Amino acid sequence: MTNALYRNDRPGEFPRSWYVASADIPPERPPLLGEIRADVAIVGAGFTGLVAALTLADRGYDVAVLDAHRAGWGASGRNGGQVGSGFNRSQRWLQDRLGAGPARALWDMTEEAKTLLRDLSARHAPEAMFRPGVAHGAYSATEARELRDEAEWLRRSYGYELVEGLTRDAFRDIVRAPGYQGGVLDMGAGHIHPLRYALGLARAAEAAGVRIYERTEVTSIDRGGPVVLHSGSGRVRASHAILAGNGYLPGLDRKVAARTMPLNSFIAATEPLGDRAHQVLSRDIACADSRFVVNYFRLSEDKRLLFGGRENYTIAFPRRIEPVLRKRMEAMFPQLRGVGIDYVWGGTLGITMTRLPLVTRVAPNIWSAGGFSGHGVAQTGIVGKIMAEAVAGQAERFDVWSQLPVPPFPGGTALRAPLLVLAMTWYSLRDRLGI
Repeated sequence: MTNALYRNDRPGEFPRSWYVASADIPPERPPLLGEIRADVAIVGAGFTGLVAALTLADRGYDVAVLDAHRAGWGASGRNGGQVGSGFNRSQRWLQDRLGAGPARALWDMTEEAKTLLRDLSARHAPEAMFRPGVAHGAYSATEARELRDEAEWLRRSYGYELVEGLTRDAFRDIVRAPGYQGGVLDMGAGHIHPLRYALGLARAAEAAGVRIYERTEVTSIDRGGPVVLHSGSGRVRASHAILAGNGYLPGLDRKVAARTMPLNSFIAATEPLGDRAHQVLSRDIACADSRFVVNYFRLSEDKRLLFGGRENYTIAFPRRIEPVLRKRMEAMFPQLRGVGIDYVWGGTLGITMTRLPLVTRVAPNIWSAGGFSGHGVAQTGIVGKIMAEAVAGQAERFDVWSQLPVPPFPGGTALRAPLLVLAMTWYSLRDRLGI
């Protein structure tokens, strides 16, 4: 099958991940049967859809959420758990293209995004255990200087004092990887158990009156007033619809599909490291690096290294994920050679040409967000909230996000993957050569 929803997973079954093994998975919710009505129908029970649903329910809307598998089953329950600051582009890059006012407004909303996540987690999923701190490592002195310059620009221009530049020795004192030549430490960012957080959002949404239907794939949408969402076993008539499936969203809208595409990323969880954990990270922070094919990692609460990377651009997962992840992990941390790996899993996220999220209105009463390109843990929540605001008639903040430059992939949906594979082969070669 070529559909990302089913190519690598069994219907309704969570992956064999450390997140699943360390979470309290609820009983499966029933699918949609027959026709129902709602004020708002939402496709996708991940962070975006669930925060939108919870926000709308708190405002008195009748909301139905439809997911092809389970709440939290997709990227929201599989990712690296890193709650980053800003975007996958620098604020200076955004300011050059959008102007000082819109760029600052977007920064302020990404700051609100982190606060929103911390508040929702504390209220609805304290077991998700948000922890502050994300380090960004550089493999060259030039890259390290660029990271420190950006941190200084944020301090000077936005008053952001929570990120500091680190020399090579200071960085390696925290992240015990010999390849890093310095970097920055952002204590305004953080990390979280993403599946526990998603499951907590689902519980909160249901408690607020949201109806969540699992094993309910939306196969087509009839535009109009009302909009009608069709599944194999039922349909929803609603005044508004929100598309929040991200990389798992099938081709429900051509314009969205032309500007986003699925990308797979993979994570390995080692055996518990015990005292050896301090040989990897001396502080309870997460870390990502300056590779285009990024490495990202952190320690779990039981002192496993959760190490992610090894992207691929076909729908299918590789047959053997562990050897490539182990090679990357042991190259970065030679002190872990031969360590046991207990879990390996993959997931599909959405990316765009500019690595900025696509936040758009595809019809007068249909809203869509996706393509968070690795920055979704924080951004999905605030985007879900502002889409809910737009449904309620307050679209000012939505309109700011919709200004982010997200062009179509060359060749549209037919050529986006082959062309991106060529580009990524080049960037992977640059990573290996250090240029």
